Amino acid sequence: MDDDDGVKFRQTLLAIDENLGKEDVDAMKFLCSDFISTKHLEAVETAHDIFQLLINRNVLSKEDTFIVAELLYRIKCNFLLQKIGYTPKKVEDNLFRMRNVSAYRQMLYEISEGLTEDDVKTATFLFREHLPKKQCITSGLELLTSLEKQDLLAEDKLEILETICDKVSPELRNKVDRFKEKPASHIENKGIGHSSLPGFGDVSLWGDPLLYPVKKLVDSYSEEFGSLRELNTVYNSLPANQDVKTGIASGPSEQPMGDEKSKPATEKSACYKMDGLHRGSCLIFNNVDFKGDLRPRLGSEKDAEDLESVFRWLGLEVIKYNDTTAIEMENHLNQWQTSEKWKDMDCLVCCILSHGESGKIFGTDGGLISIRKIMSYFTAKKCPQLAKKPKLFFIQACQGEKTQQPFHLETDDTYCVHLNEDAQSSGSFPSQQMASSIPEEADFLLGMATVDGYLSFRHIHQGTWYIQALCDKLRTLVPRGEDILSILTEVNADVSRRADALGQKKQMPQPAYTLRKKLIFPIP
Repeated sequence: MDDDDGVKFRQTLLAIDENLGKEDVDAMKFLCSDFISTKHLEAVETAHDIFQLLINRNVLSKEDTFIVAELLYRIKCNFLLQKIGYTPKKVEDNLFRMRNVSAYRQMLYEISEGLTEDDVKTATFLFREHLPKKQCITSGLELLTSLEKQDLLAEDKLEILETICDKVSPELRNKVDRFKEKPASHIENKGIGHSSLPGFGDVSLWGDPLLYPVKKLVDSYSEEFGSLRELNTVYNSLPANQDVKTGIASGPSEQPMGDEKSKPATEKSACYKMDGLHRGSCLIFNNVDFKGDLRPRLGSEKDAEDLESVFRWLGLEVIKYNDTTAIEMENHLNQWQTSEKWKDMDCLVCCILSHGESGKIFGTDGGLISIRKIMSYFTAKKCPQLAKKPKLFFIQACQGEKTQQPFHLETDDTYCVHLNEDAQSSGSFPSQQMASSIPEEADFLLGMATVDGYLSFRHIHQGTWYIQALCDKLRTLVPRGEDILSILTEVNADVSRRADALGQKKQMPQPAYTLRKKLIFPIP
């Protein structure tokens, strides 16, 4: 039985490893650098290499998986926590008494997350004389690690870090200042450089007389207390902690290994980080009333309201623009392109509800703007604050032949003619059009209500088939932990089943993407 449990334990670790990318492994290596030697970390290539090192140091076992839960939580891969029986809240509750990653290491990691490629280049240029000449530094983690190796950065040596933060971001400097307000811990340990006890260096904790015995133990820490778990036991036995609720005080050994069926073990891709200070912004352009021959888009208000509701529920800030001309739309996009808000946000969502034709969207003045141009405002070069972050565009507009529907259905196109049996545009090339709409960069997703050359349908009271299916599937599948591409597949299935009363009018949505990782919205 023990052998079976051991195999299951390692299978779980391998399943977690399969879902982590190189950036995630690099982050975990950095967070572990206080209690795993540099020599061993340099040989690490995968997450299971790290897990084995933790097992060797008796920090990780099948009875105690909290160190893995903490690392996943800190690198914001919360979707993997369920594999070892944790949730973000359970990790937060247990961090109070079982943290392994020091406040110093966590502060450095948060700063590295806030450094863009340009910031790293600037800092590398400033301190080039102090860094290895042959080393190519491309990330914040590599920069901070190199500074530590050169003995230019340490818990009590933060001057260079402050200079870098002053140069690139006052908000990052605030992280350093907040860390310095708390006296540093100086606990040394066989396996872990900082105690898993909370707040060593937090004056408010030591101000409690009931915790003096713990402080005394910490100050005189020796071989007698080689195990952090022993020290935790002493801490938890104090009167001040006897009223801790069972759910919080219970260690990870009491947590189940989790439902392995909830996520396929074959998932190979990593996941975009979606647990930042701000989830992101959702821009909704809702064009209803047009000038000239373009008919009003009755029912679009229902779509806009539902989109606003579901994305607010998902934690995004929602900004709506009603009845914008093509020039006004470009002006709004240009303003958002240069916004500093993206630096602290996880993603961009942009929804456009309008009339359209192949590869283009109409403004309310009849002016056209290409879908590719709309998306190009947020490429890494033009909007570096959104580099490596997911950018989602959902377009509700016809992309093909002109037609007119009965009174209860209307098409999002430009003219009023009856729909023929074959609504396909004879001059379109759907796959080529979609490919040319996506910028040649990573991290974009384009969700189209219909394939190029076809109509999309809108009920004048209930909204469009596509947007209504999108909102419905987001509400249903996000709580189940589904990623955005799986959700859009369900949207495709939903819309493809819909038809008019005679069963003659059909619609097929089409997503196109250059995403590098899975995008999973945290459960609201």
